Parts: sequence; structure tokens; C-alpha cells
Amino acid sequence: MTWKNKQSETLRDQNIEPFSVKEGHFRYGQLKDPFYHTDWTEQSFLSDTRHKGTVSLTFNLTKLKYFIFIGVLALVVLIFRAAWLQVVKGDYYYGLSENNRLRSETIEPKRGIIYDRNFKPLVRNKANFVLYFRPIDLPKDELKRDDLIRQISQIIDLSTSTPVVSTTVATDTGGVNLVSDNVTFYQIKEALSKIRIGSLESYQPLFIADNIPYDEAMLITLNLDNWPGVFLSNKIRREYLLPVWPTPLIAVETSLAHVLGYTSKINDTELKKLGSLYSPIDYIGKTGLENFYEVELKGIPGKKNIEVDALGRQKKTVNEIAAVNGENLLLSLDFNLQQKAEEITQSYLQKAGLHRAAVIIMNPNTGAILTLISLPGYNNNLFAGGISQTDYDKFLNDPSQPLFSRAVSGQFPSGSTIKPIFAAGALQDKIITETTSVLSTGGLRIGQWFFPDWKAGGHGVTDVRKALAWSINTFFYYIGGGYGNFKGLGVEGLVKYCRLFGLGVLTGIDLPGEAAGFVPTEAWKLATKHEPWYIGDTYHFAIGQGDVLVTPLQVANYTAAIANGGTLYEPHVVDEILNSDNQVIKKITPQVLRTNFIDPANIKIVREGMRETITGGSAQSLKYLPVAVAGKTGTAQWSTTKGPHAWFVGFAPYDEPQIAIMVLVEEGVEGSTIAAPIARDILAWYFDPMGGGATATSTPTLNTTPPASSY
Repeated sequence: MTWKNKQSETLRDQNIEPFSVKEGHFRYGQLKDPFYHTDWTEQSFLSDTRHKGTVSLTFNLTKLKYFIFIGVLALVVLIFRAAWLQVVKGDYYYGLSENNRLRSETIEPKRGIIYDRNFKPLVRNKANFVLYFRPIDLPKDELKRDDLIRQISQIIDLSTSTPVVSTTVATDTGGVNLVSDNVTFYQIKEALSKIRIGSLESYQPLFIADNIPYDEAMLITLNLDNWPGVFLSNKIRREYLLPVWPTPLIAVETSLAHVLGYTSKINDTELKKLGSLYSPIDYIGKTGLENFYEVELKGIPGKKNIEVDALGRQKKTVNEIAAVNGENLLLSLDFNLQQKAEEITQSYLQKAGLHRAAVIIMNPNTGAILTLISLPGYNNNLFAGGISQTDYDKFLNDPSQPLFSRAVSGQFPSGSTIKPIFAAGALQDKIITETTSVLSTGGLRIGQWFFPDWKAGGHGVTDVRKALAWSINTFFYYIGGGYGNFKGLGVEGLVKYCRLFGLGVLTGIDLPGEAAGFVPTEAWKLATKHEPWYIGDTYHFAIGQGDVLVTPLQVANYTAAIANGGTLYEPHVVDEILNSDNQVIKKITPQVLRTNFIDPANIKIVREGMRETITGGSAQSLKYLPVAVAGKTGTAQWSTTKGPHAWFVGFAPYDEPQIAIMVLVEEGVEGSTIAAPIARDILAWYFDPMGGGATATSTPTLNTTPPASSY
């Protein structure tokens, strides 16, 4: 039986007729039950060609643009993000990746040494243990990290080291690192909390403490293998060589600190300013020569690329670039002269119960500074090692301002030391000649105002030389503001010659913090005081009173110009820059600021007047020195309740000057009674072949000749 016959039997048994194709319809079969219509299955399962529906596209193409926009936007975001990560932030993420395996360490160069003119070292480099963290390598578990910090805190005596949370104070002397007396575990934690782990900053060293004693450093070293992220570095700290005094005059405080300055840990502001040559655990010159010649003294850091393990410890060195040591400085400063001059000045201050003074000695033929004293001084080793807040407050609260370099930064009324400038100007402008005379009767009267001389009754007939020798105010009233039919320089002329001799501007000395002084003008007074310029202002100006302000350095510099015949030099403290083997790299050549602005004949007349100051004028206490000296005393009033400042300026030997000297004693009352004797004793030591100066071998007894009482 075939498959078709068998299927037919099956359908019959089920009372279903076999399906067939009929008249184009696809017929499945019909039930014999009369209840159903015979065409039911046909109607239900076969399509009706009479009512065919049309299948059409129902998707709206206008909506497609939104999907395209979203797709393009997503693609742009992906491209932008990829560019940001790989191009803009590529170095950042590359650094994060590489820092997990490779580290770059700085090799610190040796800082240059500072010598006096005779190659006496004034500073040396000393080993300094510095503790720092690398936050990325510290334990990630907070409890373990806290335990590590506690262990370190138990070893380090933070009262004798400069910690991470030390306060940096901005003062006139620069940033000062202060040791906090109550540094705690919690403060170190606070410092760490400011660093986001995973950032590039977390790979940078975080300074914790320096100047760690040797015993404590060894204890830390023994534990380093168990302290991930903790490092101990042997860096360089400066130690300044202090003068040794024959008598305990000023202990370890010295004016040399103002010249040398000091180094201390770099602060955040300095780090951002100086850039890649420095790291957060480096030291930098804060004041003095250390600051001005920071680039030369520091040298060029080397670099060592190392491979580290999971604890951040070095496994091997990949490559290394050697450091270039800092350059040395050879100063024009004479340490022996500096020490002796300071000793002499201190002895006079102690006798007078005074504390503040400045002494400058320079070579008038080059502008080289031989001595630069500002008293009181201070111990710069205190700052190099990290000073406590208590000690620093003592400096800030000291009325004598020991951190203030008054020789370079102080501004004072000049008193009569300015008179040689105006005498030279009056001669140059032909206001007077060397024979012009005025009658000094004790002062001048203008209407209801009287402008006195310092000597009641006056000095009689006075020419320019006598006026300089005895500091006669009446003569300078005449040449400054005029009187009657006599025409003076006027305020314009006074300002002109102040500028020519370097007042009101910086001298350009190679030290930071120099002040410019002040030269008043008519326009300035009208703008600031809302007053016109009076004849009394001119008279006061002409004798160095009123609003004119000078620095001791400016006074010393124009005194040197008079000494050398009329050339104004730029003063300098450094003579030569040397390499680490003390071979000359650069020699500082004298820089002429101005020359030939006063006829030599007029300078000669002024010099003769200054010589008469010594031979028969207000500074006769210097006429018995082994060399001929010229000079000028000055008394500068500045307060109605405190004593005037005392000045003396001079040069020696008179015919061929080797040195120019300036002495200022604040509240010293009269230049002839304290400033001139200080200069006398310094010059006696310097020029005495039996003493300890330029050609001497031993220190003489201080000259105690009673000072003259003249003005």
C-alpha cells in the first residue's frame, strides 16, 4: 500500500475527506458533519482574491535624522575624549603609569662656597638628614598608615627639626621656616589629607622634617624597609662661620649675616616661580648673597632614573646624569676689616647705650665694598637650621630690628653729609666761585621765619671751603635757596645734583632689598601734601633736612665719587665668580654709572673743604692718623622726642684715596662726637703698619682720645 492510499484510509476513519485542489483554491478538506458549512475550511484558510490588502511601508523617514544626530554626537564625544586622554592628558597618564615602575630622582649639586677677598671661607656645606614621604607609596590602609606615622613621630624630636607643617612667614628678609613647638601626629595627617592619591602630586616628595640628629636618622634607616613610602635623604645645609671676638661683645650675632644671608627650605610660592630645577625638599637662598646669587651658587641638579619595587624602593639604576656643582663667590669684602670695624663700632654703641648703626667702607676707584656693617646683626645659623616661633617672635618684637639691613635698605635724613653735593653743584652752575663769601651771623630771617645756624652768633665771613669744614648752615641757605639779591640753585638745582650723585635711585649693588631713598620735588609736595613749595622747604633741603631721604650706601657711594675725582661707580660685593675648582669664570668689572658731570677743578675745591674738616673743622679727632684724611660730619634731626642721627663720611689717603668710609649711628646726636671717632679708630687700625689692617699684623688698643665737641 502506498503512502497516499494509507493517508486516505486514515482520513476516512476520522470522517474527513482527503484534501484536493479545486478551481484554483487550496482545499484542506471538509467535515461530513452537517452542522458545518461545507465551505468553512475553504473560507477560513484560503485567501480571498477579491479583497486583497496592500502591504505598504509604515516607517517615517523624517525621524531618521534624530538618530543620525545622536550617533554623530556620540562619535564626536568619543573622539574628543580619546584626544583628551591621549593628547592633552597623555603625558599625565603616561607619568602615572611609568611612576608605578620608574622613578626620577634628583641628584643634588654641592652649593658654591663664599670666600672673602683673601679666600677665607665664610660658609661651608654640612650634611643634613631630611625625612620625606612619597604619598603614593604609603600604605593604602588608613590604620596601617596611621601606625607608620606614629612610629615615626616617636623617633623624631620635632622640636629640633623643621617639620612639614612648619609656618612660612613672609617678611622684609624673605621667607623664614619656623619650627612649630607643638607639631603632632594629627598635623602630619592633615598635610597628607590634602594630597589626592593617584595624582601626579602624590608621586612628589612631601617634606616632613630636616636637621634630624644622627642617632634619630640611624633609627629611621633601620626601619625604612618596613615603612613603605618613607625616605631619608642626606642633603646639604649651610653653616655660616661666625667671627671670633677677643671680648664677648655680641656673642654669635654678626652684621655679616646681612651680607651673606641664609638658605632655608623652599616654600610653595618659590617652587612655582622657579620651576623644574627645584623640588619640594630643596633649599634656597632667602636673603643676602645667598638669595642674589642663587642661580650661581645652586649649580645644576643631576638626574637618576631608577626602577622601583612595590614599596617604592630602588631596585636598579636605569640611567644617570651627573650634577654640576654650584659656583663659588670671591667677595671684595675683607673679613678682618669687617670684624674689626664691627668690634670698634659695637664698643662705642655700648658706651653710649645705643644699638643701631651702619658702617660702609669701599674702594673709591672700583666701587668694590670692603666692609658692610648693619647693627644689630643676628645669627644666620638659627635660620639655616630652622628657627622656633618663640625665637622668631623675639626678632620681630625687638625695637632695634636686627633682621633689617639698614646699610642697604635704611632710609634716613642725610644731615650735613649732603652739603658736598650742593657745594659741587653751586660751583658747577657758577652760583659761586671758590672765593665767594657770605656773612654768617647765626642764621637767616625771612619775614616771621628764622632759619638758624648750629652756632649762636654765626661763623663770620664764610667761603665754600670753610662752610664745608665747619658745616655752616647759613652758607648753604644762600647757595640752596638764595637770599636777597643772591640767587641760589633753587629746588630744581638741588634735585638735579641729587640725581647726578645717585640719590633717589638704586645704586645697583648685588644684594637684595636695596632702597632708593627719596628726593622731594615741588610737584610731589603739591600732589601729596596739597601745599605749595616754600622757601623754607628749599633751605631745609639744602642742609639735608626736611623730606630728603638717603641710604647709607648712597652716601658712601657719592663720597667715593668725590674721593676719586668725579666718577660714580655701581657698588658691588662680589669680585669674581669661580667654578668648583676655584678657577675664574667671570670677573666683575667696575661699572661706571656716571662720570665727568662735575668739573675736576670744582671737585678739587670740595675735596679741599673736606680736608679742612679734619685739619681745623668739625672732625679734628682724625687729624693725627698716620695718613691724611678728608671728611664731613653730619647731624640729622628726625624726631622731636629722640636724638638726631650722627653721620661721618670721609676718604683716605687724601692725595690717592684707597678707601671711602661712611659711619651712621642712629640717635648718636652729633657726628663729631661718635661717628667721627668710630671712623678714626677704624682708619687707625687699617693704616697702622703695627696694627692688623691692610699692612698690619696685630690688633692695637682702641684709640680713646676724647672726641671733639664741635658739630
